[in-house]
Amino acid sequence: MSDFEPFYDVSRSYEDNYEQGPFGAFAEALKDGNGADAAGTTSEGALATFLGQPVNLPFGIPAGPLLNSRFTTAAFRMGFDLATYKTVRSRAWGCNPFPNVLAVHPKSADGSLTPGSAELDEGVLADTNYEQPISISNSFGVPSQSPDAWQPDMRAAIEAAGPGQVLVPSFQGSRVEGMSEEEYIADHATTARLVKETGAKLMVMNTSCPNEGHNRLLCHNPLLVGRITEAVKQEIGDIPLMVKLAYIPSDDALELMVRSTVGHGTVQGFSTINTISAKLVDANGNQALPGAGRDRSGVCGNAIRGAGLDMVARLAAIREKLGLDFKINGVGGVVSPADYQAYRNAGADSVMSATGAMWDAELAHKIKASR
Repeated sequence: MSDFEPFYDVSRSYEDNYEQGPFGAFAEALKDGNGADAAGTTSEGALATFLGQPVNLPFGIPAGPLLNSRFTTAAFRMGFDLATYKTVRSRAWGCNPFPNVLAVHPKSADGSLTPGSAELDEGVLADTNYEQPISISNSFGVPSQSPDAWQPDMRAAIEAAGPGQVLVPSFQGSRVEGMSEEEYIADHATTARLVKETGAKLMVMNTSCPNEGHNRLLCHNPLLVGRITEAVKQEIGDIPLMVKLAYIPSDDALELMVRSTVGHGTVQGFSTINTISAKLVDANGNQALPGAGRDRSGVCGNAIRGAGLDMVARLAAIREKLGLDFKINGVGGVVSPADYQAYRNAGADSVMSATGAMWDAELAHKIKASR
């Protein structure tokens, strides 16, 4: 793996990546000045759609590794027709200390992690031995620039999209000490309004990171998500809204999520999954990531593909059962064209890859060539 340079350099801090990235093939794509990828049409020559917007291929990169407009523009030029601008907030928010990314090595023969398994609490080996198929830690804490910085940059990112390409802004509310639930809901609405001001054609709301406190996820409270999306829709009007979900093991809870959002007309789609939380340990069994509160981390990449496919299939079944119209964006462990097709077969209307794309800048081209 030493001869390949991911476009997000895991050996550098988040701040250095923000200021100096992207790297590798993405950096070269920015140098060539050729504009957006022109080979993005499907094999039939017809356009697909993503939340009503025409796209060459409904494939791209989710919230996480595309830190600013340089990253998203490079993604467009490398053929990723959906580029998600990393989750923004209503205020500046710091990143967890370096390191944020480690290679993760589950015990199973295929390298997968199973939600609810004992291994997640007993400890999963994490180190700097990056091997394909790749799985990594995601321990950033959802950092954000201030709106004064990200709003103009997001506008530039939107304008850099080529024909059949869409910039997907991601946002979330910020819970701070002493904040009431009503204030927390209002912060989501405020942030959505700030995103709308950039000219966004659609947006995704992140409910799948520890935004309710240590290891507590907003998406585990469907009724609160329903209240928040109602407030958000009052701000953004007809702009399509997608909600990013973590793995939800209960079918009843997942159905309640759909009924509380899509059922009320506030949400037009779901993106799933984000990561699977696991205790990460080094070769001696000690905490792998330094610092208080970092004994656990979200794991993404190859290890979570099975869980992602499961969530997509269950959402598709609920969609059919309830007769509701919403889109499903499949995320998790997409490292090959076969993985893309597996998500489509499971019911995903679109597919995204973060870790796979980081380690294979040609992934979008490979998927298009395989069709």
